[in-house]
Parts: sequence; structure tokens; C-alpha cells
Amino acid sequence: MKIDILAFGAHPDDVELGCGGTIAKLISEGKTCAIVDLTKGELGTRGTEQTRKAEAMDAAKILGVAARENLGMKDGFLENSEEYQMRIVKMIRKYRPEIVLANAIDDRHPDHAKGAKLVSDACFLAGLRKIETVLDGESQEVWRPKHIFHYIQWKNIEPEFCIDISEHLDKKVEACMAFKTQFYDPASKEPETPITSKDFYESLTYRAQDLGRLSGVAYAEGFTSEKLISLKNFDGIVW
Repeated sequence: MKIDILAFGAHPDDVELGCGGTIAKLISEGKTCAIVDLTKGELGTRGTEQTRKAEAMDAAKILGVAARENLGMKDGFLENSEEYQMRIVKMIRKYRPEIVLANAIDDRHPDHAKGAKLVSDACFLAGLRKIETVLDGESQEVWRPKHIFHYIQWKNIEPEFCIDISEHLDKKVEACMAFKTQFYDPASKEPETPITSKDFYESLTYRAQDLGRLSGVAYAEGFTSEKLISLKNFDGIVW
């Protein structure tokens, strides 16, 4: 399956929180997107591995992605090992994306920065011809994405560019709230966490609104880039 954008998240819900609006926008414009979760989020305070899996698939349906997979890495203990790199290499060669979206380069949860580096390194390795991989009994061809962009998560990292999600904020929030066990629910009897508060729920809107204010649109998501971006012209820039 050849897709345009492949989004990685250390945990189910990372992609929705960090770039759900961007994915919804791209899909509305005819682009194809897929999501790969590195872990099952099994260490999450609320819910179970099973509920998280069901929630992830519900969120995928809301966004309209072409596929969603989970690589079953160990939650809380991501490491930049050859084993984990090769699992990601196989996904990159399977989906052959032009653009990869990955976790924040620095964040509160240690898995996020580790996941960012892990995906970045695997993107490079996926383009090396002497690294051979087999998936479903077939040899894979090499592939290296043109761009790797990192979305912003808990920390207020200064973005290098923003994507206007003004028409897609509602779908982003809906996809995030598909993870019913993870976020704000006044009826829940499970322990409180930093992401279960009403303030965190409201931050999905006010953080996007603030990035929109700074970039000249209503709502936006921010990204950092691993390399300098060159524009052919000024078309598409919000003045």
C-alpha cells in the first residue's frame, strides 16, 4: 500500500493529540494517511490494553485513515535498538510515505522523545539497500521518506511551521475523545492523571487557537522539521 503520510505515535492517542487536525485536513484534500502506534499504551493509569485498542480503532475511523497498526513495543521502555528500528523500517517500506509525522523531539513523557529519535533513525535505515527486510513472506524494496516532521505534545516547543486546521478542529477533538478512558470524564471513578482534567480537554482548543493567533488563522497545529524547508513560491502562505 502506497500512502502519502505515515504518522507514528509512541502511544495510541499521541497522533490524535499532536496532529489529528492535520491528518483530518490532509485526508479531506485527498491525501492518504496511515497511523502506526509503537506501543499498546499498556502502562496507562486508566483503561486496559483492550479498551485502548478499541479506542484507537474508533479514532482511526473518525479521522478516516487508510490503516492503523500497532508494533507492540514495550510501553515506558522504548529504546533505540536494532530490533525496534527494524520493526519501523518494515512499516516505512510497506507504506512508502512521502512524509512521516513523529513524536515531539522533547517532552514530558520519556517515550515521546525516544520514539521521535527511533522513527527518525529508522527512516534513514529504510533507504539503505544492504538492509534487507521481508514482510508477509515477500522481500521489501527500499524506501526513504522525503520529510520527517515532529508534532508538538505536552511541552510548548516553538514550531518551525504551522498547519491551518481551522476547519478540522472539531474532528481532531472528536478523535481524541474517542479515547474515552484516557481523558476528561466527570463520571469516571478511576484515578486522576494530568491528561484527565477538564483543563487538558480545553487545552486541545486553546493551544490550537493560540498557534492560530500567532500564525494568522483561527486554529493551527505546530511542527518542527529535521531539515530546512524550501518553498517553490509563496502560494499557500497565510499573510
